[in-house]
Amino acid sequence: ILVTGARARGVIAALWVLAFGIGRTPFLGWNSRKSAINCTELGDGAANVSCCLIRCLFENVVPMSYMVYFNFFGCVLPPLLIMLVIYVKIFLVACRQLQCTELMDHSRTVLQREIHAAKSLAMIVGIFALCWLPVHAINCASLFQPTWAKEKPKWAMNIAILLSHANSAVNPIVYTYRNRDFRYTFHKIISRYVLCRTDILKIGEGQAGSQPTLQLGL
Repeated sequence: ILVTGARARGVIAALWVLAFGIGRTPFLGWNSRKSAINCTELGDGAANVSCCLIRCLFENVVPMSYMVYFNFFGCVLPPLLIMLVIYVKIFLVACRQLQCTELMDHSRTVLQREIHAAKSLAMIVGIFALCWLPVHAINCASLFQPTWAKEKPKWAMNIAILLSHANSAVNPIVYTYRNRDFRYTFHKIISRYVLCRTDILKIGEGQAGSQPTLQLGL
């Protein structure tokens, strides 16, 4: 199946809708809202407000069963394993083709570019796993070891959460490092909107006009 622009946009839109639905699952009832009892209803409201403060924390509202069984085992781990198998298959096939002596120079160059693109995507997936697996591992330990969950170090959970959020900041850096088009675009954005250097942009755009629109190599 050819990957056209319309199909790519459709797949991206479907993935966004799927992610939106997964993120809204706790609002449909899979939450711990009932466990948060309002203590002001147990007696004199004015007297109990000052002595009972309900802390609205993520772990108090979203149950670990949702985070482990649905989020991790259902939505994160299977795609990671599938992509791992796919990338291993891609690299094995590509290595076999590169070793063929009858491969023409042009075909060999195209294949090397495809391998470079696959390596870039594999790096992004690997960084995603590195950033998100620690917090999911802590969630699994919290669910299957309740005694440890009460004594787990707070700093470990905070670092795991910060690492998961840092994944969004790392992706643009990886794209810029691995892709010439991204490097040129980021340079263009910084030059125009940060350094206000429109003269350099015109020179760069003139030189870029003679280059191919898509360059996967470094």
